[in-house]
Amino acid sequence: MAFDTLLPRPVSVTPAPGSCPWPSPVDVRAAALPAEGYRLEITPSGVVLSCGDPAGEFYGRQTLRQLAGPSAFRAASFGDALSLPCGVVEDHPRFGWRGCLLDVARHYRTKAEVLRFIDLLAAHKLNVLNLHLTDDQGWRFEVPAYPRLTSVGGWRPSSMVGSGGAQDGRPHGGFYTADDLREIVAYAAARAVTVVPEIDIPGHARAALAAYPSLGTSSSYEIWTSWGISTSLLSPSSSTLDFFKTVFDHLLEIFPSPVIALGGDETPGATDEHRAFVRQLAEHLVARGRTPMGWDEVLDIPGLPPMVIGSWQNEEAGVRAASAGHDVVMCPEQHVYLDHRQSEDPGEPIPVGMVHTLEDVYRYEPALTGDRLRGVQAQVWSEHLDDVRRVDYMAFPRLSAFAEVAWSSGARDYAEFLPRLRDHHLPRLDALGVEYRPLEGPHPWQTRPGVPGRPR
Repeated sequence: MAFDTLLPRPVSVTPAPGSCPWPSPVDVRAAALPAEGYRLEITPSGVVLSCGDPAGEFYGRQTLRQLAGPSAFRAASFGDALSLPCGVVEDHPRFGWRGCLLDVARHYRTKAEVLRFIDLLAAHKLNVLNLHLTDDQGWRFEVPAYPRLTSVGGWRPSSMVGSGGAQDGRPHGGFYTADDLREIVAYAAARAVTVVPEIDIPGHARAALAAYPSLGTSSSYEIWTSWGISTSLLSPSSSTLDFFKTVFDHLLEIFPSPVIALGGDETPGATDEHRAFVRQLAEHLVARGRTPMGWDEVLDIPGLPPMVIGSWQNEEAGVRAASAGHDVVMCPEQHVYLDHRQSEDPGEPIPVGMVHTLEDVYRYEPALTGDRLRGVQAQVWSEHLDDVRRVDYMAFPRLSAFAEVAWSSGARDYAEFLPRLRDHHLPRLDALGVEYRPLEGPHPWQTRPGVPGRPR
């Protein structure tokens, strides 16, 4: 068994004869290695894992699971003997930010489902979960000072089906308590994953407006049951600013992440006062010792403090952000939006957005280079992902390909990747219980209603 068929383009691999039983004693040692880096020395008598930080130790242990084979990713052993090939592996990641956004605002994911998603990120050595907690269709974050945010804003009476405007007539909702979120944060931290929360302002705020109409400019609002871009914006008044300072302050008590996201995207009709509102909240986060993150539309706001910019509209926005002195996470819609369709096949169950094939994702290379580039992030928006099986189908195996982009530098050969995907990535996903999209096309039960599927 060759190391280079199991690992995503490791920095240094030296195979050696022999094998070591799995699980095996692991001698963990401190070493001067790059952040998140590790060195494994595997001999018939055991494993020495050298690392420079706790994340490096975690990733070294993840590599041992990879080397032991797919059964090492199952929840319990059932008697099959596993072994590790002997040799030396030294590795470290390409980017410090290897992220994935999960939208729990449009379609709520239970705490257990979020914890499972964190496990899947960790298995792929991704280290940031950007948790999109609020939007027009739902508010998922309990704030004691404002209980109606969840009692009213956490629930909607119906949801749009597809993109044609029809409604399903089924109530949908849910929210996380502060302790739920603390648990999610702690669970992620134990797996070297940072949870970056997002409260979206001043647009994408209909759920908050339905709960507290005084935050807007109308006497009443209904929580939105459609998708797309709402024209309802928060009022950029001093009272609304104070309201959201309280919201963000509570968020900071729960999330230790150095970066806190505040949205700022898709605000038709925004005025200079709205732009000042976003800037003042960004300044508030800076005063609290955090770095604000905004989508690339905020680049049009004068006087912003240094921020992290999520470059989603195009890659040029990321280049512009870096030139303006901001750090950048590249997450362009044209390349890494995993809620977009995976082929032109009429049987695709979610035929929205641009086509992003597995090969497209694997070949992605950010246009920006240099110190301002923090890393890359895939996006799993959930307007059309109304259950966890659809999340699995849209995210995987494209997220497996993206993980290699985020971890490893250098030219990527898709023909070389496919055997590794079939022989190692997909069996691991099977062991983890992921209902991914088969390479040959969707299973019959995964296709759109009335469209024949293909066998796996």
